[in-house]
This record gives sequence, structure tokens and C-alpha cells, in this order.
Amino acid sequence: MEENTIRNMLRLAPVAMMAAALLVPAGASAQTYPAPKDPGKVQPKPKGPHKTYTVCHKKHACDFRSIQKAVNKARAGDTIRVRNGVYREAVTINGKGKRYLRLVGNAKKPRKVVLLAKGNMQNGVFINNADKVTVNGFFARNYKGNGFFVTNANGYTFTHLVAKQTGVYGLYAFNTIGGKMLHSEAYYVNDGAFYIGQTPPQDKPVQSIVRDVDGWGSPIGFSATNMRYVTITKSRFYNNGVGIVPNALDSEKFPPPERNVIVDNDIFWNNFNFHEGHPPFHVNDQATSALVPIGTGIVFIGGRQNRVENNRIYGNYLGGVAGLDSFLLKQHPEAASFDGNIVKGNVFGLNGTDKNGYDIVYAGQGSDNCFTVAPTDTVLDRNAIGTCTGKNVFSQSTYNTMLSWAGANAKKGWRQPLGHPAKKGYKPLEVFNP
Repeated sequence: MEENTIRNMLRLAPVAMMAAALLVPAGASAQTYPAPKDPGKVQPKPKGPHKTYTVCHKKHACDFRSIQKAVNKARAGDTIRVRNGVYREAVTINGKGKRYLRLVGNAKKPRKVVLLAKGNMQNGVFINNADKVTVNGFFARNYKGNGFFVTNANGYTFTHLVAKQTGVYGLYAFNTIGGKMLHSEAYYVNDGAFYIGQTPPQDKPVQSIVRDVDGWGSPIGFSATNMRYVTITKSRFYNNGVGIVPNALDSEKFPPPERNVIVDNDIFWNNFNFHEGHPPFHVNDQATSALVPIGTGIVFIGGRQNRVENNRIYGNYLGGVAGLDSFLLKQHPEAASFDGNIVKGNVFGLNGTDKNGYDIVYAGQGSDNCFTVAPTDTVLDRNAIGTCTGKNVFSQSTYNTMLSWAGANAKKGWRQPLGHPAKKGYKPLEVFNP
């Protein structure tokens, strides 16, 4: 990006563009996490026989009264079953000797098996360098870092999990290949309810699957710095500052976000202005999440060959889908562009009953970006979506307008309707006041 554009951005959004937001790596907290390494090939499946250990609080009723002690005892391929109760511990599963481990709580009622932080505990469950680990049926609360965190792994399964009021992310995968996040919920999280980032480039990509998850009540429903080969489907992202944010940052390797699929999701009411009121988490104005343009369903900040298809996107006061280059990326300018992305088949505005501010917010950066819209869909700049091949038609004035909407400044661009139609089981969240 040219220096005059950067200066313009700084002038238009001084709070959001704090230098610290560019320097703090994802997931930074008091704990020092292991250095990223190449996950490599999947670690070999362990040979049996495998054992099953039980954990509960009642003396002599189970093999262990501590989850961590059971993990320490278990070998690759074993199963640990944790009975209902509250466990005030941080569980670490580390090394290939724990590969294919299954940590099972209560899949039908995960809130019955609570991992509750004590003191400065960082993660409810932390997995490092152990492939194909399954964590199933737990509720993590109040951890300073993350609810459930996996790194340096080739394959994992997070399913039937709930994370509430964790310090950075709810469910978090970093520097991983493949993996699944299924049937889970994260909310009131300091940064992103769900997160997959720094995916290593692969010649024969292994797809990661996010299916049937709910991310809400957070600055970002699903954050995705330099994420690759991920399919997000049949999920719900609502009542966040922004629903889904694939983005490119220098703080992680392998920019930009690339070859992801966002399909068949409900993305609505992402108008949570966490900068006001008394949100149920510590607001970190130094974090990148402070940049998100509140009131937007999906925002791409850089990205290549991503697809947004057949989603239902409505009631977002600024925009449904927005795309621009990565104005945050300085060390890898060659990866900052927004190219070859497809947005088609989406249903905007709930048949006119719950409109977005604009359905498409795009200034024409990059090439080969294809937006297929209905005649009734609203677009900030229709010239930008006039072609699907070659250079898109760029407008500097539209781009400056988009930049001016960083963070809470986005409210200046809101085209706010008079409320939302009732939706059973959901209430709109715009400012949190207990």
C-alpha cells in the first residue's frame, strides 16, 4: 500500500490502527506457546490393545480424580472418560506419545462436564504435536487464553464443546493440517469465538471442516488469519461485531487466507458494538479485533480463491459481504491482494424483511473477483462488480469510505432498519449492559 493511503487510514481510524495491533500475534497471552513447526505427515496409528481410564471426583469410584493425571498415564490411542462435574484444571496433551488419544466428557450435555479456570490458567485443553486427538463433550470457562487449543498437529477433532468468556479464542487451531470443529458453541470471548490460522501451504491440501457451530457475543464470530483449505458450513454466526473475518497479517506465517469455502451458513445481526456498554469480557483495544467494522457479516482483508456461496446473510447494519486488500500486511506485500474470490448464490436480507446496510461492500481491488447478485441486492459500488475476469474496476473514493469504517467508526456507515423480525431462540445484541 502506498504511504499516502496508509496515512489516510491512520487519519480516518486512529484508534483502530494502533501499532500494537500489527505486532501482537494471534493467541498472545501470559503463557509462552511452543514454536510452530511443520506438522509433517500424520503420525502412525498406534497398535492396540488400548485402555480406557475414568475420571471423577468420588474417591475410589474412578481410576483418577484429575484429568491431567489420566492424560499423563494414557498412551497413544487410549480413551479417557470424564464423568460429570467441575474440574478446576488446565489439561495438556503433548507429544506423539499421546496421538489418537480420545478425551470424552458428556457429548449429549457438555455443560455437565465443566473445565473451570483457577488463577492464571491459560487453556482448558491444550494439544501440541499430537495428531488425531479427539476432545468431545466439555464446557470450558474463564481461561486466560483459550477454551480448546490445538497446534502443530496433523488432524484433530473438536466436537460437542462449549467455550465461554475465554481470554482470546474459544476453539482455536493454529499451524495445523486438517481437523474438525463440529457441533460446538463459543461466546463472550475476548477476540474470536472460533479461530483457524496459519495453515501451512500444501501441494495436496487436506480440507479442514467446521460444521454445525455457533459463534456469537464476541468481537469476531470466526477469525481466520492466513487460513487455508477450510470449509465452514451449516453454522451460525450472529450477535458479534463481525461474523467471519478471513484476513492476512504479518504476525503469522503463510499469508494470505486462501482456498476456503463458506457455504450454507446463517450469518445475521452482527452489530455488537463491544466498544460501548459493559461487555462480558475484557475489551482489548490493542488487538486486531479492534479493527473489525462492526455491523458486517463477512469481511475479507486480503485473500485468494475463496468462495462464499449459498449463505443466508441478513440484518447486518453495515454490510453482508465485504472484501478489500490487506492494508495490514507490510512484510509480505505480494500477499496483500484480493484476487480470484467468488461470492454467489447467497440470499441477502431475509426476503426484504431484515436487510443488510449493503449486501456487497467492495471497492474493486484486485482481479478476477466475481460477485453474483440479484437485481434487488444492494451494492456500495456497482462498478466494482461489473466483471468476473481480469482487473476489477477500482474506486479510490469507495476504498477510502471503506477504510473510514474501521472498528466502531463503522456506525457512521450503518443503514439501520427499525429492528429485526422475531427469531425464535435468538435476541439481538448491540450493546451489552447486564
